[in-house]
Amino acid sequence: MGGVTSSGISVRTRKRPEERREEILEHATAIALDEGLERITLRAVADRLGVRPGLITHYFPAAETLVIEAFARAAVRERERFFISAGDPVQRLAHFVNHIERGASEPLARMWLNARHLARFSPALDEALQHQDALDRERLIAIIEDGIATGDFRTADAAAACTRILIAVDGAGSYVNTAAPPSQRAHQQVVADVSEWALGMEPAVLRAAIDAESAH
Repeated sequence: MGGVTSSGISVRTRKRPEERREEILEHATAIALDEGLERITLRAVADRLGVRPGLITHYFPAAETLVIEAFARAAVRERERFFISAGDPVQRLAHFVNHIERGASEPLARMWLNARHLARFSPALDEALQHQDALDRERLIAIIEDGIATGDFRTADAAAACTRILIAVDGAGSYVNTAAPPSQRAHQQVVADVSEWALGMEPAVLRAAIDAESAH
């Protein structure tokens, strides 16, 4: 074990390969969310860890691989915050929308905008982006299908409703990098408004559920 020996000399602990790789990926993910995917370089991650860039190269010979894995990790983690399994379909949808309206998803919105741009130049990143997007769609469609079964949502096409809602999410998020984001109610609540329309919900039902979610 590392630490301080009886002679008072500090000894550096050598981490297991899987621990070191995990540590590198964690720092790369933080850079992706804080600064942008293009800021993930072998040197930037090495500087955060206080190691030589060669150590990063040992685990990630290509910076693109590290960028893609960092993007995927952030997307997977955010998905678990967006989509919950507890509650009825309206409550689960309200949690999804509230997560957006209160700004909790802004770091990920910035990263998705960044990834969609960079994917033009990286087929591998585009493939990862499409995969994560499909997983998000699966989660949202599952909520919608449950709501159709319970009668809370009145739409015959869960996939189409999902597409409309996610377009609203992307549209609202497209302003996330501006110095003064729009403050109008129509912008702040556009995801809720589109969700109610796309799902054929009774007026104010979703807003009441969002307000209840916010009160927790």
